Amino acid sequence: MFKPLSIFIGLRYTAAKRSNHFISFISLASMLGLMLGVAALIVVLSVMNGFDRELKQRILGMVPHASINGYGRSIENWPELLNKLEQHPEVVAAAPFIQAQAMLTSRGVVRGALINGIDPDYESKVSILGNHITQGSLQALNEQRFGIVLGDLLARYMGAKVGDKVTLVLPEASVSVAGVVPRLKRFTVVGIFEVGAELDANLAYINLKDAAKIKRMGGGVDGIRLMFDDLFEAPQIAREIAVGLEGYFRASDWTRTHGNLFQAIQLEKKMIGLLLFLIVLVAAFNIVSTLVMVVTDKKADVAILRTLGATPGRIMRIFMVQGTVIGVMGTLLGAALGVTLALTISDLIAWVEHTFNIQFLNADVYFISYLPSDLQWPDVGIITCSALLISFLATIYPAWRASKTHPAEALRYE
Repeated sequence: MFKPLSIFIGLRYTAAKRSNHFISFISLASMLGLMLGVAALIVVLSVMNGFDRELKQRILGMVPHASINGYGRSIENWPELLNKLEQHPEVVAAAPFIQAQAMLTSRGVVRGALINGIDPDYESKVSILGNHITQGSLQALNEQRFGIVLGDLLARYMGAKVGDKVTLVLPEASVSVAGVVPRLKRFTVVGIFEVGAELDANLAYINLKDAAKIKRMGGGVDGIRLMFDDLFEAPQIAREIAVGLEGYFRASDWTRTHGNLFQAIQLEKKMIGLLLFLIVLVAAFNIVSTLVMVVTDKKADVAILRTLGATPGRIMRIFMVQGTVIGVMGTLLGAALGVTLALTISDLIAWVEHTFNIQFLNADVYFISYLPSDLQWPDVGIITCSALLISFLATIYPAWRASKTHPAEALRYE
């Protein structure tokens, strides 16, 4: 079988057992460093992609892409406005809402919460809430008067279960015969939702009519939520819609509430990727060191090859083959290890948390309570190709030095 001489000798040098064990150790260290660098880069970028995915699917699936609100007033003719908004070509769905900051009390525990008054039939079109009900049902808000759906963490803090009573206290006072008293109302827990995010600890839903009654809004609503095909176009489209409506309306979108979080994740992904890429560069420099030592160790062999007629270009290719083999093996092993870990790290971390009864991500601190991973093959391809290219470039200088070896000088003391 045809095999070029430079490739044949380069592979022999790579596989041969050297008398200089230090050079063998450096070669192995270079390969392991490259493998760990590539694997770490793939795993970390997959985790950052996972956080990005969860933000889009869970957090931004619960909060509106955008909303149209009245300036300091309720929207009375909201059915007409809703129909008009649904006819807009960029709007996928729309839903009315009433919102209020309130306190919920149960069993002597008091928790602050954001109360959303919704119509379950409309809400299911703009939110993933209905897909994450773990107890009870969202439709129960229509079936029972003054029912409430709590987030899982909020329900745990208060010790509330489906069927229990909780008291909603609005930060407004009412004047009565007994004096000034806060406005409050008893609600029955009809459902509990869990999205595995911070929203589980501070969000609750009640029926739109019940919300209008406790806020004394009559038939009005605070605003209309909008859902778009592309959430990144939401700020511009929402402003255009608000300007085109008759009357005074203002637009709000998800970038005002969660935009900083999304930008932080994108920035962290870039910076962590850059820092971990330095590990790959360090491993590439180790390849340079390895080949320089090998060239020094093989000076006599190079001189003999030169006297037998080997050209400087062939000598150069021999050592480039040797360095490239180290780079290819380290990169491919790292890619295999990184892909394996990226596909299993969520289950692995969950097993560690369950086995040792610890929690790495607390939903009170982080916006989700588990470690997500989203392996994207384009990232794997870019990382692998970059590592291979850097490994190849790292072989050029040592191989060039080997090609400049003078046979007479190398063999003088042999």
